[in-house]
Amino acid sequence: MGVLSDRRDPRVAVVGLGYVGSCIAAVLAERGLDVVGVDVDPHLVDELRAGHCRFEEPGLPELVRAGIESGRLRATTDYAALAETDVVLVTVGTPVRRDGSLADEQLRGACVELARHLRPGQLVVIKSTVPPGTTRDFVLPLLERGGLSGGKDFGIAFTPERLAEGTALRELRTFPIVAGGLDADSTRAAGGFWQRALGVDVIPVDSLEAAEIVKLADNWWIDLNIALANELAKFSALFDVDVLDVIAAANSIPKGKSNINILLPSVGVGGSCLTKDPWMVWHSARERGLEILTAPAGRQVNAGMPGYTARLVMDELAALGRPAETATVTVLGLAFKNDTGDLRATPTLPAVAALREAGCEVRLHDPLVDPDEAEKLFGMRPVADLDEAVRGADCLAVLAHHRRFTEIDYAALPVARPCLVLDGRAYFPKDRIAGLRAAGYHYRGIGR
Repeated sequence: MGVLSDRRDPRVAVVGLGYVGSCIAAVLAERGLDVVGVDVDPHLVDELRAGHCRFEEPGLPELVRAGIESGRLRATTDYAALAETDVVLVTVGTPVRRDGSLADEQLRGACVELARHLRPGQLVVIKSTVPPGTTRDFVLPLLERGGLSGGKDFGIAFTPERLAEGTALRELRTFPIVAGGLDADSTRAAGGFWQRALGVDVIPVDSLEAAEIVKLADNWWIDLNIALANELAKFSALFDVDVLDVIAAANSIPKGKSNINILLPSVGVGGSCLTKDPWMVWHSARERGLEILTAPAGRQVNAGMPGYTARLVMDELAALGRPAETATVTVLGLAFKNDTGDLRATPTLPAVAALREAGCEVRLHDPLVDPDEAEKLFGMRPVADLDEAVRGADCLAVLAHHRRFTEIDYAALPVARPCLVLDGRAYFPKDRIAGLRAAGYHYRGIGR
């Protein structure tokens, strides 16, 4: 099988121009490769053709614009463009259903179209997160409907996407790539492509399934670690102990080849990966007769944090003589994490819902989110002006602490006095907390 031959600058197609696909396409174009992105959304394609990027990621809009202007990055809705390329990267969305099973519609649609245009010698690389066995048992048969045979006429490999929003471009340029192929040739071809394309280290694994599990293992660990941090925060609060002090001290000793590394508690976990990948693990194991306990346990803990945070707000306000039905709460930061405008599975949504259900008047403010998307999701429009958003507020709930929020002069804000600052993801240092208290605020954090 002559997959890729020895082309130093292979032509690349990226199927699925969502957040991950756009990042990968833009970085590959920056590296000098000829990249064509294919997506079924004509509005997204038109935006990219105009040099506009809808995704909030530091440096990405500039990179997309540069790629379009240079001609190295193109976007189309026409799958026929795939026939001109050497490597096809599949980065479509792979959500899960309520039972944890893969909602395969996007992946199926991409594979059916790809099969129509696949040609001998191409390498297909799946990057969308999937349950183990999906590439071999689902993707490969769909691709072979076009008449070509995997491992003989074309190569196929899985190389998991392991990027974090806010740092994705740096991680693409530096993180090692895991590659597992249908056969040894496919594994070598995938590894060789990423080494040439990005100049990063490649970690080959023995099978497609091993590579698929790597991504699930990463997010399973992260979600479970955050669940530990969240329960540690609740536990520390019972004894009036600052959980950040506990975590810093606990993380100071070596264990294995690294240190203990407890992550940080927060209002909850969101985004497109951590909220679904543990369920993908659980469902895949259960189909094969194994009952996984830790994945659903982590999910249960983290899914409960928005409600816990809302109760914390209401309890603290009650202690200040402000019952929920008379209180105004301004939420600062709506996204699922700091320094992004991404609202996918944001834990702020159920926290806001719980506050409103309890009778609080809630206002929203987040300069990074799309106000139309926020209004569609929350049923209320964010207030653009900070002073207007906080005027007379009994509580400022900081649920995503963007960098520009560090410039806020809390002493000058027109809030009610005393006013509660609920720290859901800011992790204010102790001197900042002392300053807030001196300015007439009452402070409460998750486990602080």
